[in-house]
Amino acid sequence: MTTTGMTWFKSTYSGGDGDNCVEVAMAPSAVRVRDSKDVGQAALSVSSAAWARFVRHTARRSR
Repeated sequence: MTTTGMTWFKSTYSGGDGDNCVEVAMAPSAVRVRDSKDVGQAALSVSSAAWARFVRHTARRSR
């Protein structure tokens, strides 16, 4: 899957330097995750369901 034309975003918790973050883009059948320092490298692709589980787990752990 190409990442051209995708809208990428970072968490608001990502601090101001912007270089030590992951970026996320929503695709129709998956969620793409990439390193903000090297956006030309391959992005990790996970199912929407797996991403939702990851976000729920992370939110519970941060409380």
